Amino acid sequence: MSSKFLCPVARGMKELDKSVFEKEVDLLVAKFSNPRYVGEFTKVCKNQLLNVPNVKHIVKIENTKGVLLRDDIDDIDTYKSSLPSEALELMEAHGIEVRPYKMKLDYDFWKADDILQAILPTELLSESPSGFAQAGHIAHMNLRNEFKPYGALIGQVILDKNPTIKTVVDKLDTISNKFRVFDMKLLAGKNNFLVEQHESGCKFRFDFSTTFWNSRLNTEHERLISIFNPGDVVADVFAGVGPFAVPAAKKGVLVLANDLNPESYKYLSENASINHASHFLKGYNLDGREFIRSSPRLLFDWNNREGFVEKRKVSKRRRTDGTSTDGVLSVKIPTFISQYVMNLPGSSIDFLDEFIGLYSHDPDVEQCVKNAEDFTLPTINVHCFEKYAHDSPEPTMEELHRRVHARIIEKIQFPAPIEDFTFHLVRKVAPTKPMFCVSFILPEEVAFKKV
Repeated sequence: MSSKFLCPVARGMKELDKSVFEKEVDLLVAKFSNPRYVGEFTKVCKNQLLNVPNVKHIVKIENTKGVLLRDDIDDIDTYKSSLPSEALELMEAHGIEVRPYKMKLDYDFWKADDILQAILPTELLSESPSGFAQAGHIAHMNLRNEFKPYGALIGQVILDKNPTIKTVVDKLDTISNKFRVFDMKLLAGKNNFLVEQHESGCKFRFDFSTTFWNSRLNTEHERLISIFNPGDVVADVFAGVGPFAVPAAKKGVLVLANDLNPESYKYLSENASINHASHFLKGYNLDGREFIRSSPRLLFDWNNREGFVEKRKVSKRRRTDGTSTDGVLSVKIPTFISQYVMNLPGSSIDFLDEFIGLYSHDPDVEQCVKNAEDFTLPTINVHCFEKYAHDSPEPTMEELHRRVHARIIEKIQFPAPIEDFTFHLVRKVAPTKPMFCVSFILPEEVAFKKV
């Protein structure tokens, strides 16, 4: 961008003063007595027109139109030498007059990065803190310590420059409590944490201050949901407000969804209801270990109690004869769980020992699954981090896979070969902190082990 359009610098600002960013830029404008020749002129002078992002080169001037010339063509005495001869002939023939023009710029003209680069101390300019995750109307920032003294300024700029954002918060510390909820500070906007978020074809409502939601996992949510088959049973051990469970249930997967946080459980149930997925989802508010251990019995009881899940299919169209195509979808409840989801990457692997003897400590369940002709062992999808030291050589993906595999087989107390595991890199949370989803079929020796 031309230096004329650079943002004014105002370092040392404690509170945002938008008037500092008011600025006038000296340009030249070609004024047309007859606007019908604007198109012809711009075609002839396409390389001499103002070309600045988000700035229109055709402007209203007095009672007619004008065309702004390139910002380096700004001398009223010498501009003709920069224009092609065809343009000069056109100007003379049709009374097109070139005159000085002052373009007024203000705070609204520049992007968030431009403003922040102009107001933050020079020692902080190597990385602009304008990135955030969005949940509904909330922008969630994770400011490094050196940026925190400028949090209110940064928050106000983010609020101003993103029309869908109404609240800006900063994460104060790492997630250390059992509910995965972090303390946060309101930087700018409304003190309103009740969110409505749309994802995976579903609407989610939740309180961002009391539950966990990570918009950066949207792709991972979609990936796993896509592999769940309608009519199968999925057990979501750490379901949160339902980003895996609700869309899966909506597409006809039977879901046992659990979360330890009572607030998450409340919104999980509400989200299943508002997305018309309640028939296919059973929610629980249990400790993860207890849920894993009891999940086969929970399904056994659901199957014995109801046998089938029925959901009315509502057609959006009516037949031409006026009759409805509405009907009832009836799905038999299976006797075994096909997939487990364990999205608690900081500690999911620690829970894997609960799968030892999954089917052996309940005789009714064990007999039921052994009698099922179509029985298959469940696939475990466990999310985890595999951190490594900043000052050590970066390990290969193969080495990271080996490390994760070693942790898993130690927990399940069975030497399942690494070839039986699939490793999906979800994202890098930090340069030395990759997040994986590891999927493997629970070995029969583990599932039926007598304990």
